[in-house]
Amino acid sequence: YTVTLSSVLTGCDSIATLRLTVNQPAATEEMVTACNSYTWTDGKTYTASGVYTQTLETVHGCDSIVTLHLTINKTQYAEETVTACDSYVWNGETYTTSGDYTYTTTAKNGCDSIVTLHLTINKTQYAEETVTACDSYVWNGKTYTASGDYTYTTTAANGCDSIVTLHLTINNTQYAEVTATACDSYAWNGQTYTASGDYTYTTTAANGCDSIVTLHL
Repeated sequence: YTVTLSSVLTGCDSIATLRLTVNQPAATEEMVTACNSYTWTDGKTYTASGVYTQTLETVHGCDSIVTLHLTINKTQYAEETVTACDSYVWNGETYTTSGDYTYTTTAKNGCDSIVTLHLTINKTQYAEETVTACDSYVWNGKTYTASGDYTYTTTAANGCDSIVTLHLTINNTQYAEVTATACDSYAWNGQTYTASGDYTYTTTAANGCDSIVTLHL
């Protein structure tokens, strides 16, 4: 820019030239998405979404205004309560004891998703019975005629299986026959018989079952 003036002494022109440089304020914007909080260059920590500004000085001495467009997403939390028998598979892990367990993954908003599992493990209950019976044994509605180990599964009070094992020994009744021919009468096991016929006598065998002897007289 120039300006022309008149000299008071000589009446000649006096021309002044201004060489002017105008620096403009600088303006920048930042778009940021963060989880839970964000610490900006101003040293402040922000925990809520919003638009924030800070004013700096450029190398030319002008204002430099920085605007932060901040989106704060939150960590997501969830809880599960589970009761299981003996073990529980959760997110690829097998758990056999009660307790609180956590699993962290990424939520749709890009932040952590932390799930807490409140787990109760109840145990299968086991019991055993040892029985010796003669010829057959009825157990839980079934009749068994052979020795062996048998199991019966029902539901315990804790909601898990209750498995009972029966150790069964079956002894058989023993049978024997006696053929006798006598004159007028025959004494057998304290009884006197005077007529022909078949008679039985029952006692206890060494295995604890009946021993039945039949007399053909």
